[in-house]
Amino acid sequence: MAQSEQTWSAKGYDRNARFVSELGAGVFGWLDPKPGERILDLGCGDGALTQQLVDAGATVTGVDASADFVDAAKARGLDVQQGDGHALGFSREFDAVFSNAALHWMTQPRDVIAGIARALKPGGRFVAEFGGHGNVAAIVTAMRALARIHRGDASLAHPWFFPTPAEYQTMLEEGGFSVREIALIPRPTPLPTGIAGWLETFRKPFFDQFDDATRVKVLGELEDLLAPSLRDTAGQWTADYVRLRVHAVLDA
Repeated sequence: MAQSEQTWSAKGYDRNARFVSELGAGVFGWLDPKPGERILDLGCGDGALTQQLVDAGATVTGVDASADFVDAAKARGLDVQQGDGHALGFSREFDAVFSNAALHWMTQPRDVIAGIARALKPGGRFVAEFGGHGNVAAIVTAMRALARIHRGDASLAHPWFFPTPAEYQTMLEEGGFSVREIALIPRPTPLPTGIAGWLETFRKPFFDQFDDATRVKVLGELEDLLAPSLRDTAGQWTADYVRLRVHAVLDA
């Protein structure tokens, strides 16, 4: 069986998924960083949005599980460390915790919320955006169908945590937060390198379970299945993204 853990390439991400950080303006606005604030950027990736927090005058620490992303962020001159979002080691250090397009990869959300609560000062805020209920539903359904047809592991099609607003709000409130705003936001997202580039970046473990010939066949069949709903007449692919955005405050 192939390695099922997601790995990252900063170069591949920049080529196939730069839109992720570019579409972070909305959640960045909800955070509204102030000069002098200490902010933790959880799942900071290659540091594109971390740099914007620094440019706004905040003192920022970034954390990411990927060594390649951490190296790319450090190359920008940012204060970033490798770490597991399920086991944050900070204690009452930050005015805010920020996260964009990362929390859906952390599949033990209560552990993540507990670590965020520990990291914040009393009254500190938590602002995040990540995949919500229904995110990439067409893509996941197609992958699961082809896994069954080709006797693969269908669980590799959906390694994420995509909650409803009600589900996540309950978790936050149980973790000591008051939710100020929470919303599920449909966001059809153009894919600059097509569905193949998206799948290469985000679901490589799904394809690695197959031999080379089957991998090529599955990718072609996926494109055929998804084209009627995700590819327009000009050939542009658009992913069926749905994002959950939240602003919560740690109870004093």
